[in-house]
Amino acid sequence: MVQVAFFMSLITLCVFLGVMVLEPRTLWSGVAFFWTMASLALFAVVVMAVIYAKGIPFSGILPYLLLILFVLALLCVLAFPVLLILVFFIQGIKVVRHEGLKPSNLLSVFFSVLLASYLLVWPLVGNLAARTIGTMLYLFVTFAAAYLLALMAMYAMSAILNLIHLRKKRRADYIVVLGAGLTGAKVTPLLAARIEKGMELLRRNPRALLIMSGGQGPGEDMPESEAMAAYAVEHGVDPEKILKETESSSTLENLRFSRDLMKGENPRIILVTTAYHVFRALVLARQEGIKCVGFGARTKWYFTLNAWIREFVGYLHLSWRRHAIVLGVVFVFACILTA
Repeated sequence: MVQVAFFMSLITLCVFLGVMVLEPRTLWSGVAFFWTMASLALFAVVVMAVIYAKGIPFSGILPYLLLILFVLALLCVLAFPVLLILVFFIQGIKVVRHEGLKPSNLLSVFFSVLLASYLLVWPLVGNLAARTIGTMLYLFVTFAAAYLLALMAMYAMSAILNLIHLRKKRRADYIVVLGAGLTGAKVTPLLAARIEKGMELLRRNPRALLIMSGGQGPGEDMPESEAMAAYAVEHGVDPEKILKETESSSTLENLRFSRDLMKGENPRIILVTTAYHVFRALVLARQEGIKCVGFGARTKWYFTLNAWIREFVGYLHLSWRRHAIVLGVVFVFACILTA
């Protein structure tokens, strides 16, 4: 049994490493990581069970370490939903206090209320769905909500994994900094953080060119890339190291138009944007056939969760067809069972 659990852990670990090496810019990176952790936890439980069954006395630190890790994992699983609700609600209130009462700033609060309702109120609704059709609809909605929550968890894992880099020296040819809006002609703190991250990476990759990507939007006195380039020059970047992409109005156009400025068929590309935006930008780049890695610039923590939900909604918009197919198949299957 120990050997089986060990080989399961080894196989899932190899799959995870393979996904991260070949193509980490999909939800499979999060899925592979989850199953790797689950198989490692199973291996720890099996080892503890064998030790207990054979009456082997605990010796050394390893058995106690396995036991502590298992208890911590169990507590995290049980406490995680409550902590998630509290964190999103508290941070959502902070967003409203600092950024104002707008629909886009209520996403964190709205999510925490929906999650609390799903966990606490929705099970009670099941008692009211006594009829066959009502039961079918209840089970389908329950599955759909659980599916979206699992999808959100895998999205979060994949996003975090794509932010982890063991080295910043990438021998990059181009560093693309995505625009984020101006106040008139002034670079906002959010955009400044992206530019500074790009400059940091440029120091680690001195042969690269820095591409500032962003057109002129409503309320802006100039293209974003012009202001971004001026900011970088003011902070010591050689103007000859900067290229400006001035026509884009979306992340997709940022990627397409920036790629048009590059030379060579397979340049090494680093993509720089705010941390919560990195994964969706990488997904778009993958769809466009642009091979790159993403680095995230920091922003205010209270704003990150709200923006992250918006990014997840954006991801669902990109991939809604495949998820609609999954839910559609489940709904048809539920109807057949009911009939």
